[in-house]
Amino acid sequence: MAKNSYNQPLTFDLPQNLIAKIEACRRALALRSTSEVVREALADFDFERFSAPQKDHRQISVRLPLEVKDKLAKYSRKKKVSVGELLRVAIQMLPVKAGRKNGRGKSAKKR
Repeated sequence: MAKNSYNQPLTFDLPQNLIAKIEACRRALALRSTSEVVREALADFDFERFSAPQKDHRQISVRLPLEVKDKLAKYSRKKKVSVGELLRVAIQMLPVKAGRKNGRGKSAKKR
């Protein structure tokens, strides 16, 4: 593929198995870079026939104190993950125990 002055960087997350596949394709197709492999994949891809798998997800909106939002943003950058990923893991790790209607110490309102 000819080099194009309009090429722009695009950063995205891939699982390790796809990183390995990109490298295998790069060698097998005698391409010079990861970018060339991705451009080749996109050139061959039939976007019209693509249908995303249905995920059982729902978007929600919650209210958080500014310091909690700032903490999420800080650790998102530090751990190089999305805020959404941190939220999903935190919720998954939350133990379900009786007698905790008001949440934990700091976030529970005093009556």
